Amino acid sequence: MPSAEDERLMRANQANWDARTPVHVTSRFYGLDEDLHPERWFAAFEWEDLGELSGRDVLHLQCHLGTETLALARRGARAVGLDFSAASVAAARDLAATSGLDVTYVQANVYDAVTALEGRQFDVVYTGKGALCYLPDLDRWADVVAELLRPGGRLYVVEFHPLLNALGPKPEPGEGPELLLRHDYLRGSGPVHRDGTYTYTDGPALEGATDNYEWMHGLGEVLNALTDAGMGVRRLRESDELPWPRWPRMVQTDSGWWRLPEPRIPLLYSLLAVR
Repeated sequence: MPSAEDERLMRANQANWDARTPVHVTSRFYGLDEDLHPERWFAAFEWEDLGELSGRDVLHLQCHLGTETLALARRGARAVGLDFSAASVAAARDLAATSGLDVTYVQANVYDAVTALEGRQFDVVYTGKGALCYLPDLDRWADVVAELLRPGGRLYVVEFHPLLNALGPKPEPGEGPELLLRHDYLRGSGPVHRDGTYTYTDGPALEGATDNYEWMHGLGEVLNALTDAGMGVRRLRESDELPWPRWPRMVQTDSGWWRLPEPRIPLLYSLLAVR
């Protein structure tokens, strides 16, 4: 279980995401007022790995505004989103109502998901980009996921690659084109403290809580947590594309996503596991 200190840092993250939400709702990054199709946040290989979703019970953990949750619902899933931020859940409910989609949202910490969902089990658990770094204990997370899945159910993780996280969230002002390692790839040095005064989107400075904390998790840690929880890993992909241009010199591909011209390094990974 997370330590008392980890729980304190997660509460700080919760307050930070509450403060982020109104900025994100009005940002050009999310473009919620432009009626943009939420599937733009998914790579083509994600739908291939997820397979048929129509009529499936699908849980989206750490869903934030629920943009990806809506895309899952549009594919016919009986979708449920869970997030620890009350502001995010409220915004997600508003967005679902505007979209005319029947999506259920629950406010809870991931570690409390089994209780919050009253023991309900799912065919698919999905966790999207930028989620696992906010969890201090992946072993506990994997145990929770295993409880949330029906026998034969699938977990699908699509995450920023640990190498990308080690490079830091964005280039520092005045830096050249070099890729610089700023953080550990592997777990061990404790959480990384970030000043969240401005978020990864456009928009004004946050009003309120600006501290946030991230935990580094290598691929081996993720894989071992899942196998220790009794799940079998069926597929692992590494991708060199991101859904937005993190570095100015990235080039847009035919998919609409962005890639570094060189060197080609993994920026995203996906993992399919079965209970």
